[in-house]
Amino acid sequence: MTKIGLLSDTHGYIDEELIGFFKDVDEIWHAGDVGNVSVINTLEKVKYVRGVFGNIDGQDIRIRFPENNRFRIEETDVWITHIGGYPGRYDFSVKPEIYRNPPKLFISGHSHILKVIYDKKIDCLHINPGAYGKSGIHKVRTALRFEIEGREIRKMEILETKRN
Repeated sequence: MTKIGLLSDTHGYIDEELIGFFKDVDEIWHAGDVGNVSVINTLEKVKYVRGVFGNIDGQDIRIRFPENNRFRIEETDVWITHIGGYPGRYDFSVKPEIYRNPPKLFISGHSHILKVIYDKKIDCLHINPGAYGKSGIHKVRTALRFEIEGREIRKMEILETKRN
């Protein structure tokens, strides 16, 4: 079993509440629009970090993370990208591959809207963790944590924090 902390769209902001929420996870995944490398450096002091760069990220993030990060954890095929869309409205940049070779878990950010949607058509769970930063349209900052055991994704919890 692997415990995952998931966030996106920090836009250079994290806080102690988020760090506390992630203290017992095994890995932290960031779905892009990190904002600056200090966010990653802080998260790496907590746990191992996997991520992707987003459309606002500069070279400091783009050097560290790819645009698409596809990997296996436990027995689960995971694909993280920043701009990926969601079931029924996948972005043109991922649409051909997601239908040709679907992952078990597809994660994207960008919209600042928390979504967890099962795509029956391709047997894939889509997650967008919303946004944890203070920039953007969202009124509530969100992050997730969950467990992966084998091919099972379970025990999902949401951190919701009012945006100041």
